[in-house]
Amino acid sequence: MTGAASGIGRAIAAALARRGCHLALADIDDAALEGAAEEIAASGVRISRHHLDVADTAAVAALPQQVTAKHPGVDVLVNNAGVALFGTFEQVTAGDFEWLFAINFWGVVRMTRAFLPLLHEREEARLVNMSSVFGLIAPPGQTAYSASKFAVRGFSEALRHELTRTRIGVTVVHPGGVATSIVKNARRSASVAEAEAEGRHRSFESFLRLPPEAAGEIIVRGIENRKARVLVGSDAKRIALIERLRPVSYWKLIGARIK
Repeated sequence: MTGAASGIGRAIAAALARRGCHLALADIDDAALEGAAEEIAASGVRISRHHLDVADTAAVAALPQQVTAKHPGVDVLVNNAGVALFGTFEQVTAGDFEWLFAINFWGVVRMTRAFLPLLHEREEARLVNMSSVFGLIAPPGQTAYSASKFAVRGFSEALRHELTRTRIGVTVVHPGGVATSIVKNARRSASVAEAEAEGRHRSFESFLRLPPEAAGEIIVRGIENRKARVLVGSDAKRIALIERLRPVSYWKLIGARIK
């Protein structure tokens, strides 16, 4: 699992451990990863820790061998690592846009390519990719983030269709407002004024209400039930419904609540 040191990733890991799953946890934050592993180890499962930057092609390619040195096989791959970026398309630099895509989208693609051979070896396996509610709708000021999460959704759905006759299932996850630090830790484009960024942070943070632990349980139940799509939180379910009913004009309704 990538992005396992904090937030939703840590909660998913804990929920899997409670069910007796052995875990290979990967994250770029070594200190937080160590803390997560120590906490989860209380469940009595076998845990391996792996320093990983999902934007590093060579590091991702080397990870399967490192994991199989500690575990006999891989039944579930959870691609959870992600970052956020504030700023309109004209404010965000090409470098910032590419930085986000290297993690949020290409990280998912790299990990999937690296681990698919191991998943094919299992009697039954599942690939779990983290999109977002912003992979269902696209707010202003989130061109890079929404584009990456729509890309994860499209990649996952096409791959699911390609793998229909195999033993690998694909789940795409769309969390709504989960109380993690992703907004707090979001990168701000240099051309975005601090006051503007803080205002946007406050607007979005007011919707981050679902505890990560609850989100982790919802996601793991979705994995257990072999769901193709998991909507995390009542807000995600409402937004998905609004988008279906108003696929072009949804922001006139949803955006009025985010100021």
